[in-house]
Amino acid sequence: QVQLEESGGGLVQAGGSLRLSCTTSGRTFSSLAMGWFRQAPGEKREFVAGISWFGRTYYADSVKGRFTISRDNAKNTVYLQMNRLKPEETAVYSCAAGADNLSYRYWGQGTQVTVSS
Repeated sequence: QVQLEESGGGLVQAGGSLRLSCTTSGRTFSSLAMGWFRQAPGEKREFVAGISWFGRTYYADSVKGRFTISRDNAKNTVYLQMNRLKPEETAVYSCAAGADNLSYRYWGQGTQVTVSS
């Protein structure tokens, strides 16, 4: 079992930045693939970014060049640096973990990100 806890959400103006963190426990973090997803009200959950256990990164086209996913295995934490945020990116952001970046088995509760125009 893996427990995930996100932090770092909040209110930011359009064009601003936030850094989300997701700390894990319960399993060797370095062996986990990690991902970030978001879900806006009334919308389906969508993939934002992923990072493999060996550091390969993946991004949704809509965030490439603005968001950066990274991991610190010593801290059991994955980060999502979000720059130049847009109002339409207001959503609950959740982190996920799994054996690989195609099958996320564990999910956090999410953290709210609100981007004001």
